[in-house]
Amino acid sequence: MNNKHPDHPADHNRPVLKQIHPWIYAIAVGLVAWFALSAWALFDHGFGRPNEVSLPLTMVSVLFLVAVVLPWTLSLVWRRYRMPYERQSSPSAPIREWSLGDFPVWGGKIKGSHAAIDVLLPLAAVAFGLTAIGIVFLIDASLAH
Repeated sequence: MNNKHPDHPADHNRPVLKQIHPWIYAIAVGLVAWFALSAWALFDHGFGRPNEVSLPLTMVSVLFLVAVVLPWTLSLVWRRYRMPYERQSSPSAPIREWSLGDFPVWGGKIKGSHAAIDVLLPLAAVAFGLTAIGIVFLIDASLAH
């Protein structure tokens, strides 16, 4: 019997998750911070004209700050003012259990681990890609002198 079949009985016993695990949010914030720090560290120095780069980097950093702080603030307000019947009685499940559960998406379900990958992969690709590009630019700038 194939355990990977979507109609396998074990698939129906997995808990359905209502929200992304807090660790996934923490990792996402870390990747956004990695992106901003690598942009400042790798692109602010290598071109000889830091005044031309500082303003765009500042604006991107403010955009990222808003993109992280606004949802965090909204989640704090939501937790504070939700209805009594919506209150969560127990803390979030451990990340291992969360990753094995089902996560609802567009009327269907995917595993929690797949949802985490879907959330984090674009952020990781951009953060690590920018770091790689910045390192190549620094190497190129040092060889040009």
